[in-house]
Amino acid sequence: MTQITDLKDLFEAVQLNTILEDGKTFPDCFPKYGLAEINTKYQQQKSNSDFDLKKFVLENFDLPVTPQSNFETDTTKPVEEHINKLWDVLTRQPDQQSSSLIPLPYPYIVPGGRFREIYYWDSYFTMLGLQASGRIDMIENMVNNFSHLIDTVGNIPNGNRTYYIGRSQPPFYSLMVKLLAQEKGKGILIKYFPQLEKEYAFWMKGERFINKDTNASHHVVKMSNGSLLNRYWDENDTPRPESYREDVELAHHSSSNQNELYRHLRAGAESGWDFSCRWFKDVNDFSTIDTTEIIPVDLNCLLLHLEETLYEAYELSEDTAKQKLFQQKITERKTAIEHYCRNEAAGFYFDYDFIRAKQKTVYSLAAASPLFFKHTPPQHASALIKNLMKELLRDGGMVCTPNNSGQQWDAPNGWAPLQWMTIIGFENYGYHKEAKEIAQRWIKLNTDVFKRTGKLMEKYNVVDTHLEAGGGEYPGQDGFGWTNGVLLALIKRYGAQ
Repeated sequence: MTQITDLKDLFEAVQLNTILEDGKTFPDCFPKYGLAEINTKYQQQKSNSDFDLKKFVLENFDLPVTPQSNFETDTTKPVEEHINKLWDVLTRQPDQQSSSLIPLPYPYIVPGGRFREIYYWDSYFTMLGLQASGRIDMIENMVNNFSHLIDTVGNIPNGNRTYYIGRSQPPFYSLMVKLLAQEKGKGILIKYFPQLEKEYAFWMKGERFINKDTNASHHVVKMSNGSLLNRYWDENDTPRPESYREDVELAHHSSSNQNELYRHLRAGAESGWDFSCRWFKDVNDFSTIDTTEIIPVDLNCLLLHLEETLYEAYELSEDTAKQKLFQQKITERKTAIEHYCRNEAAGFYFDYDFIRAKQKTVYSLAAASPLFFKHTPPQHASALIKNLMKELLRDGGMVCTPNNSGQQWDAPNGWAPLQWMTIIGFENYGYHKEAKEIAQRWIKLNTDVFKRTGKLMEKYNVVDTHLEAGGGEYPGQDGFGWTNGVLLALIKRYGAQ
C-alpha cells in the first residue's frame, strides 16, 4: 500500500480518469524514481495549464509488461498438449520488490492475462493440472510460497500485491497441503503444521472479542445459538486500488454508507465470487451489496476442512488435548452449517443473512461445497444433487446462479473451480453418471472454444455455448491457470471430448 499512500493525490487522479484502460495497470506500475520525488513533481506541475496526466505517468513510471514467450498455439494438436506447454509460459521466477508486487522465494504459476501475480484460490485448481502433468515440483514450490506469505504477511493475501493486504481469498491452503501429501506422504502435514495453525488463527481472529452490537468481529460471527461461523471481511473500508474508479462510481449510485459499501465490495473480492447477486440485498441491484452480513456456505465448508486437517495433524503429532478440542470444533461447525444453511423444504444449502436472521434465496453453486467436502449427511445428498441439476445445469456445464444480474459470477457464466467441486462432490456420493455428464459438457465447451479461438478462457458462457462469457469489471481473460488445471484433471479422469 506504500505506493498508493505516498502518491495518494496522483493515484486518485489517474484512477478516476481513463488514461489507462485497466484500473489495475497503475497500481502495478514500476516507479522510475523515488516516490517522494515523483510526488513533489506532481504537486508542482498538476495545476499547470498544459499539464498532461498520461504523459506525466509515462515519464515517471514503467507500465507492467507481460513477459513475451513467443508461444504459438496449434489448434490441430490435442488441448492436453497445449496445456502442458503453457505451464512454462505461465511460470514466473522469484522476483525482487520494485513495485506493489510482494516477492516470492520460489517459482510460481500466474493465471494469465491481466493477472500477473499469484491468486490464492486459483492456485489450488491450477495445482490439480500440475498434478495431472506430473509437475509435483511446482506444486511444492507454490505451497512453499503460500507458506512464506503466511509467515511474513500473517496470512495469504488475495494475491501477492501490497494492495491486496487486508483481505485473503477462499482458504484452500489446507487442500493444497493435502494435495501435496497425496504425492509425498502424511509427513507433509507435520511439515506445514505451523502454517496451517497460523492460517486458522487468521480466519478466527476476533473470536474472543465479539462486538456485542453486531455479534461479529473480523471474519468471525457468533450465531444466535452461540456457535461460531465465518464471513468474508476486509480490514479496509476504502475503494479497492485495482478497481478504484468502479468502486467510487458505484458509491455515487448507492444509498449505503460509502465506507460500509467499500468494505462489502472488498469482502466480495475476498470471496472470489467478485461479483455475484449472492451478495446483494436486491439481486438486481449491485449497489445493495452486503457481503459482510452473510454467512457463506462454501467458506464455512472450507474452514471445516481446515479444522479437519488440523485434527489430522494433531493426531499424527499425538497431541490428544488439541485433538479433543478440534473434534469439538468440527462437530459444532458441522451442526451450525446444517442448522443455518440447509433448507429442508428446498433440499438445498443457502447462504445465511445473520443480520436479518434468515436464509438468502439465491440458488448458487456454492451449495455443492458440502458434497465436495463430504459434509452433507448421506440422507440429504439425493435431494441436493437433484436440485443442483434442476436449477443450475446448462448445455455447457453448471451455471453459478440462475440470475442474469450482469455480474460475472452469475448466469450465463460457468467457472472451472465450481465445475470441479460439483463433479467431485457428486462422485463422493456415488452419483457417477451425473458427474460424468457435467464433466463431458464442460470438456466439450472448453475444447470447442479452444479449437475456435486457440484460447482457454477465464470463464465460459454455459447457457449459449456459441457466445463468449460476459459481465464483470474487465474483459474476459485468457491463459488461464485454473481452467487449464481443471480441464487437464477432468480429461485424465473422464477422457477427452
